[in-house]
Amino acid sequence: MIGALAVGGVTTARWFNLSGRITDGTLSVQDAHTAARAGEITLIDIRRPDEWARTGVGEGAIPIDMRDPEFTEILLKTIPDKDAPVALICARGVRTRWLAKRLAGAGFTNIIDVPEGMLGSGAGQGWLAAGLPVTRS
Repeated sequence: MIGALAVGGVTTARWFNLSGRITDGTLSVQDAHTAARAGEITLIDIRRPDEWARTGVGEGAIPIDMRDPEFTEILLKTIPDKDAPVALICARGVRTRWLAKRLAGAGFTNIIDVPEGMLGSGAGQGWLAAGLPVTRS
């Protein structure tokens, strides 16, 4: 029983990214929004379409479902320069951390994580709670 609770606690901590922090190579949601609007970064919302429908997409973000088998090719069509700054946002910063590593392996050199995500994590309150604007399709 205790083992199951421990595993459940670890799983919960990972799912909600309770250990997330704003560090080098990351941006707060406010900074990501400002940089995207200024054209300093390309902000990619990697969540699923049902998540975009539920919460909207952060203003200035481009929605590309990370599960799409053509994700990297779609990203390259959007941002042909693998050295350009690309920021990734998901719900709570769990998927972005994983995808940033995958994209670095594919040759992208300037991937930035937004660990708060849309819903908040240990890194901060998240896009929605910060009151940042969203677009809905």
